[in-house]
Amino acid sequence: MRTLAIVLGGVGAGGLVALLAFGGRRSVAQSTQPAADSLRAPVISDTGSLKGPRQPIFFRHDIHAGQFKMQCQYCHYSVAASPEPGIPSMQTCMGCHLVIAGTDSSAKNEIKKVRQAWNDKKPVEWVRVHSLARHAHFPHQRHIKALGPNACTTCHGDVTRMPQVFKANNINNMGFCITCHVERKVSRDCSVCHY
Repeated sequence: MRTLAIVLGGVGAGGLVALLAFGGRRSVAQSTQPAADSLRAPVISDTGSLKGPRQPIFFRHDIHAGQFKMQCQYCHYSVAASPEPGIPSMQTCMGCHLVIAGTDSSAKNEIKKVRQAWNDKKPVEWVRVHSLARHAHFPHQRHIKALGPNACTTCHGDVTRMPQVFKANNINNMGFCITCHVERKVSRDCSVCHY
């Protein structure tokens, strides 16, 4: 019973945060129009031609981060405090999708999958897109602190325009990291990344 109260309290708090993030007067469920200065995500009928691995749920970064301007750190909340950005929990998704069901049949179908996974208490088995070699360390929290909240685009590209996330840069190439460090005049000592 206590666990249920904690989960429902967390989901309720997540929903409240989502409501506040999207403007208190009008909920996203009621809004079919993006913000005036927002990107409008395209309608996609053929997902087979998209770059990147197919995911069990077609999660549209261009809708969440682009059209509705959700900050990366809303879902990837541990990135500012942890070496790993973390995959959002189902509780994070359900904070919004308890009340947001989608505006078209495609979105409704994908949100239905999220809700089903939540009801079945089964995490979604996402396909990893970015990974580093085991001998290299990339503490996300240091980079977020140094580059700011929009630091993600430096390595991951402009996800606000990606219907499906793909590798925009070759982050496994040490030259990519060295170039960034040289441009920003920060340490290139080997022990910074290899420890």
